[in-house]
This record gives sequence, C-alpha cells and structure tokens, in this order.
Amino acid sequence: ITTINQKKEGIGNRNSPTQLVIPNTKNGRDLPPLCLDVRQKQRMSLDTLPQELKAPFPPEPSLPVRTKTVKDFQDDMEKSKASGDWKAVHNFYSTTFDSFLEINAAFKKDTNSPFNTIEDSGIDAKFVNVVYDALLNTPQDVQKSVLKGIINGLLQEWTGPRTKDDLRAYCILLQNPQFSNTSTYVIYAHLLRQIAALTEADHHFLVHWSKKISQKRFKQVVDRLLQFISLRLFPAKPEEFPPMVKCTWWIPSATKVLALFNAANSLISPPIISYTDFYNSTLDHIDLMEEYHNWQCYGNSHRFSFCQYPFIISIAAKKVIIQRDSEQQMISIARQSLVDKVSRRQKPDMNMLFLNVKVRRTHLVSDSLDELARKKADLKKKLKVTFVGEAGLDMGGLTKEWFLLLIRQIFHPDYGMFTYHKDSQCHWFSSFKCDNYSEFRLVGALMGLAVYNSITLDIRFPPCCYKKLLSPPIVPCDHNTLVGICGVTLDDLFQIMPELAHGLSELLSYEGNVEEDFYSTFQVFQEEFGVIKSYNLKPNGDKIPVTNRNRKEYVQLYVDFLLNRSIYKQFAAFYYGFHSVCASYALLLLRPEEVEILVCGSPELDMSALQRSTQYEGYQKTDLTIRYFWDVVLGFSLELQKKLLHFATGSDRVPVGGMADLNFKISKSETSTNWLPVAHTCFNQLCLPPYKNKKELKQKLIIGISNAEGFGLE
Repeated sequence: ITTINQKKEGIGNRNSPTQLVIPNTKNGRDLPPLCLDVRQKQRMSLDTLPQELKAPFPPEPSLPVRTKTVKDFQDDMEKSKASGDWKAVHNFYSTTFDSFLEINAAFKKDTNSPFNTIEDSGIDAKFVNVVYDALLNTPQDVQKSVLKGIINGLLQEWTGPRTKDDLRAYCILLQNPQFSNTSTYVIYAHLLRQIAALTEADHHFLVHWSKKISQKRFKQVVDRLLQFISLRLFPAKPEEFPPMVKCTWWIPSATKVLALFNAANSLISPPIISYTDFYNSTLDHIDLMEEYHNWQCYGNSHRFSFCQYPFIISIAAKKVIIQRDSEQQMISIARQSLVDKVSRRQKPDMNMLFLNVKVRRTHLVSDSLDELARKKADLKKKLKVTFVGEAGLDMGGLTKEWFLLLIRQIFHPDYGMFTYHKDSQCHWFSSFKCDNYSEFRLVGALMGLAVYNSITLDIRFPPCCYKKLLSPPIVPCDHNTLVGICGVTLDDLFQIMPELAHGLSELLSYEGNVEEDFYSTFQVFQEEFGVIKSYNLKPNGDKIPVTNRNRKEYVQLYVDFLLNRSIYKQFAAFYYGFHSVCASYALLLLRPEEVEILVCGSPELDMSALQRSTQYEGYQKTDLTIRYFWDVVLGFSLELQKKLLHFATGSDRVPVGGMADLNFKISKSETSTNWLPVAHTCFNQLCLPPYKNKKELKQKLIIGISNAEGFGLE
C-alpha cells in the first residue's frame, strides 16, 4: 500500500483525502480528535448534532446485482470442502471484497432501499457472520484475495463526502477476523486511519450502527483493536511492523476507532459489554506520568495522549497516576512548608512534613473535625494519627484504626447523618435540615484522605453517590455554581430505595385513571424529627393533580427531589470535603464506578491469590494448621469468604492492586485451642490457635467470623 500510495503522491495527489500514508508526521497531527476536551468533561449527545452535520448524504451509486443467499454460500462451502475445488468460493470472496460497492451488493439487506437512518444499517448481519466464520477455514489464496480486495477499496479515489454505502463497508470490514493476525496490521492500520478521519456526522452513524452488533462480535472487534494497540506498543517481532517513527498515527487511529465502540456501548443500558472490557492492561507498563503530563499541558490538542481516552486506561493504572500525582502534591506542599520555616529562621521540624491528627477516643468525631478544620493547608501531606494518652508510632495501623472507628461512629443510625436502607444494604444522606453541615464535609474529607493515602474504607454508598461526586469532577471557580447535581433516573432510586422505586414504576405502567385512583398532586411529604413537612415538586405543585399525561414528569421530579434537591446542602458539604483533599485533574480520568473501587475496593474475591501472598509469623505455610485453614477457606461459600475478609481486615472488599496489596498475615496464637481466632484489623492480621484437626478449625473459624462485630462478640 505504501509503495502504491507514494507513486500517487508523485503524480500530485499529495493532498488527497484518501492518502493512506502520513509521511514523517508525528502523533497523527492531521487526524481530527474524536473526543471533546476531557478537562471540561463535556458530553455531546449523539442525537443532538448541529443541523449542518445532519446534511443529506450524496446519492448512492447503483449497486451491482448479487443474488447469492446464506444458503447458497453454505452449499458452495460444503461442496468445496467435499471436492477440494474452491473455485466458486474463491470467486465469491474475491468479487465481494473487491470494492465498497461489491461489499454492499453482497451484504445489504435490500439493494434498492437507501437505509438512511441511524436505527438500521441495512446490513444482513447473519450473512456477514457466516461469511467471516467460514473465511479462516478457506485456503490461503482465498484469504489473500480478500485482503487484496480490501486494499483496492481503501485505495479508491474519493470525490466528495462518504456515502452510507461507504460507511456500511467500513462497518463490515471492521468485523473481519483476518485482522487478528499481525501480518495484516499494515492494511488494518490504514482502514482504522480512514475511519478515524471521517466526519463527526459519519461517526454518528457508525456509533449507532455498532450498537446493533451482537455481543460476541462486538467484543471481538474491541479485543482486536486492543491487541493491535498492545502489539504496536510492545511488538513480539519488531521486524514485522514498519519503524514506529514512520507510523506514529497507528495507535491514535486505533484508539479513536475504539472510542466509537465505547460510545456505542454507553448508549445501551445495560451496556453490551462491561466498561472494564475496554481496559488495555499493556498501558500499565508505559510511562503513565508522561502521558498524564502531556495531557495536562496540551489537553485535547493534536498531541495524542491516552489520557484523552480514559476508558482504555485500567483502574490499576489510574490508581498509579492518582497516587503519583498525590505524592508530587504532598512533596510540593511539604517542601513549601520547609522553605517557609527556614525563611523565617525557625528550626525545621519533621512533623511539619505530615498531616498530624491528634484525637481522643472519647471525643473522636469532634476532635477529628477540629483537627481537619484547623489544618486545611496540610490535608495533602502524608497522614499520621496519634491517639492522645496512648504510646505508639503510626506505621499505618493507627491511621487505619482511626478511619475504621470514625466511619463506624459517623454511620451509626443514632448519629443521624445517614440513613441505612436494609433492602439495598446501603447508606444515603439524611434529609434533615440543620444549621451546620461541617460533619458532612468531614466525611467527604475522610473519603478523600482514604484515596489520597491508599486506605480502603468499609462504606456502603450507592453508585449514584459517586456519579454526584464527579458532578463536576473539578471544583468550579464560581462558588454560585451548583455542585453534586447530576441527572438521576428511576434506576438510581432502585439502588437506594427499591420499594419506593417499584411503587413509582407501577404508577408509570398503571392502565387505569391515575388522577381518580391515586388522587396525588405534585407535592411530597417527609418526616423530620417527628414532624411531617410538605414540599412542592414544582410551583403550586399542591394544586396540580398527577394524571396519566403528566405522571412521567411527576416521577422524574420526585426522583430528582429525593436524590438531588432534598439533600443538596448535605451533599455539597460532602462534595467540597472530598475535593479539598482530592482536587486533581486525575479525577477527570475516572468513571463513578472507578471512584467507588478506589474508595471501597473491589468486590471480586480471589482467595487463591490471597493464599499465595499471605505472610506467616510462628507458622510455616506447610504446617498442618495452615493447610487445614486454606482447605477450609477455599471450600467456603462466597458469603463466608467475605465474612472472613471483613473479620481480618475490616472490609470485605479488595484493594485495586488485588489481594497482594492487603499484606495479609497469619500469626500463631499461643492460647488454648478452645479460644476463637482473633483479628487485628489495623494490620490485616489473623491470630490462629494451633487447632488439632480440620473440623475444629472450621467450627471455631465460622463462629468467630459470623458473630464478630467491631471489637467484640455480639
């Protein structure tokens, strides 16, 4: 392709929009960015494109008539396999993939229909799948004829904008399984480059068409793109590819096409595949901070950075970015404190390099609140906790204990700050009005400090909370700007108050007369300290009846009231507390689900990984008691495994780095075997007596982990 294209350049086609090779350019500078500036966290709806982007496409050229059906093709394949004569199959493949027009002639459901809408691509998906599934089982000359045809299509002279037939061809070619083979990567790269360089209106159609692809095929295309990026970054055989300096546009092009599939995935609820399926773990091994600094300096300009496309960066890699960014901020602030001290001719003190929190156990919340309020300027320093009147250096254990005790006290129902919903097993903000919301700010700061200091908290907030926490992800300069307000739906309410959400859902589907049967208005009631108070969902809401016509508006306003308006002051204080510690552009890289994992850890347990990384004190891993222990634990149900983890570490979740990051330790307890196991949650340590047999160990362990709450037995 390169040779043919260079000859064309010599004839004067240097500025042709179909130019396949970008000679000596860096970072794909002429490729239009697919994403908007991530810094601003703007999101353009694909359904609200400007009018000029919805301009009608040029008329489709007439397609050749091709009448072969799926059955005809399958019959040809069977005959070829039986006879060894592949001529008919070879003719079909070489003709079908010879040009974009031929691709449409073969795979368009109806060649006489334009299929001009985003809802229907007009592609016969079944036929495409059958043809591609059979392709890799054909002789090499058949497969080569397909690649040759694709080259012809990519080298076609373009005159004017792309037609929908062209877009259909791109959509079909992306699903070609041949592109899993590194020998086809040069052709694949040029296909990706052409798709990445399409107009926004063209991308609009490709995104909507892509969401109709089956889950299996969709995942295959995504995996193929991720593999392409990985092998270009770290090629197993570098000689297979052109030198990196000559194809710097390969990775930007592939990432931009991957962004189309990520957008398509986000349009569907539930999504086609998990957001984690877009992670490329290969990026964990590149210089992430260089990527981050490039993005900070250049934003979404023509200089490519993976941070422009955060969906491709794994949560482990994002954690590294956030930690290093935090460390740099810590060092910078500590250095400034040192300089200020020296400039005032004062003796430097090592304590000035830390956020030193001194608290009394009997006044834990008030002391913590006072300390964090007084030391706002030090919040980004390394945290060290001291309990007044107790000897002991904080090597991490006291800090964790402080978090555990404080969280347990603040979230206790008697404290009144949060309401625990048993049906959903999560906490939500109390809507009670008060004069001072500083304690909510403390909880936000605690969460921020936990992320900043890599502490996993045992907090149960619904996903909606983390969505609100990133609304917006950067604290606005204008203090009049609302914070913590996000678009909420009935699905969000289901995750907090499922019974109420179910009732509202039934209201929406009710087939009778809503006004006469429910007799409701746009007014809701809440109990506050034993007093029933009423709130209008809209002006004069108490006088507006809920009818069949306006019930959708009523439900939406009710959900917005519960999750946004009624708790605005509480959540705003919580928001500002979190961002007082975690203010960083790195937050722009995170999804709400990823913030939850950073704060609370991952719910996915791998006890075999825990076994491999466990340390021992007083025991050897080959000792009989230890062998009994792991036999029992690996045989536990998931519920019991979670209880064990909660018993030993204070949380049933796993840090982002996996079980190895727990630093779990089993120590030998020299007590009677009549005793139950004991845990030191501050150090993730389990003290295990040397039980005589597996049955006794299992019995004592289950009693211990099933009845322990806090620092004693219930």
